[in-house]
Amino acid sequence: MNKKYYIIPIFVPHLGCPHDCVFCNQRRITGLSTDMTREKADNIIKEHLKTIPSYNKGLEIAFYGGSFTAISVDMQRELLGVAYYYKKQGIVNRIRLSTRPDYIDERELLLLKEYGVDIIELGVQSLDEEVLFLSGRGHKSEDVYKSSNLIKQFGFQLGLQMMIGLPGDTKEKSLYTAKEIIKMNPICTRIYPTLVVKETFLENMYLNNKYEPLLLQDAVDISTDLLMLFQYNKINVIRVGLQPTDNITLGKDVIAGPFHSAFRQLVESNIYKMVLNEYFSEKDLKDKNELTISINPKEISNLVGQNSVNTKWIKNNFGISKVRIHGENIPSGIFYIKTREFCDKIKKDEIIEKYLIGNKLIGN
Repeated sequence: MNKKYYIIPIFVPHLGCPHDCVFCNQRRITGLSTDMTREKADNIIKEHLKTIPSYNKGLEIAFYGGSFTAISVDMQRELLGVAYYYKKQGIVNRIRLSTRPDYIDERELLLLKEYGVDIIELGVQSLDEEVLFLSGRGHKSEDVYKSSNLIKQFGFQLGLQMMIGLPGDTKEKSLYTAKEIIKMNPICTRIYPTLVVKETFLENMYLNNKYEPLLLQDAVDISTDLLMLFQYNKINVIRVGLQPTDNITLGKDVIAGPFHSAFRQLVESNIYKMVLNEYFSEKDLKDKNELTISINPKEISNLVGQNSVNTKWIKNNFGISKVRIHGENIPSGIFYIKTREFCDKIKKDEIIEKYLIGNKLIGN
């Protein structure tokens, strides 16, 4: 039986956050309109534990939303105390929280150590000073470097989150942020395309034609390069795109922006399209009647793409009348392209590395 790793999320919406970033409305994003308490946190944990099997691979309590270390010390102690109780009992393995870079110092880290916190994720969003200013972040890039170093010095695991498409942002600035994040060597990162959410300053900017959100395909293309860059550097990308909820969807609390309920799959499929394009550009496959791709079954959906977009692209661009996809017992990251004349073994990582070098994303 496959064991899964489980996370019990506890959302602390906007509680304690000292700034209203232009893009942020935590109550809309989390779907919560009331503040968190010790009792509510304990009830959330107990309810989740009822549904989590005892044979799990690991269990984590995670405090998301707002800026955890900006709330009062008393409230931090109350909430962390609940999580730490379950960790001391051996029921959960890790405690995680997310916060702002400018609300981390030695005193705070000592407190988090006292309550058994393992992972601290910082909302970096961007390391470009203009983007930080235009987004109303209220801190500078130096705060990110300083707090990241402190977190690692104190023995915590570091996670760094970034956004694309913020006011003043460009693809080049997003790539710069990603490369700087890589230098800080976090254990994980997240990539969030900027969405225009109701009751934010960004909504006002958008409605007054002062902000233009990324188109969906542009967001996918930028995220494709970022995901490949992070993965090449062995950094685990634990999320690409905002988690869809009943309210976080276009037409409800999201009024504009590159929202898609399966955004990461769009990005993963786009990576396969790039890999196939790099391969086909060096191989004469024009007007082959039939082509077969053999791949690990778990990778089929990403290879094919939503609505078979990648297989249609192969047919339309290379005149191939039939594309067959076979799931076989093949290691992930390897696939085979076969015609009557040949059978080529494709190593996905090798083509990605070639792409990254060719586009000067690595090695310079």
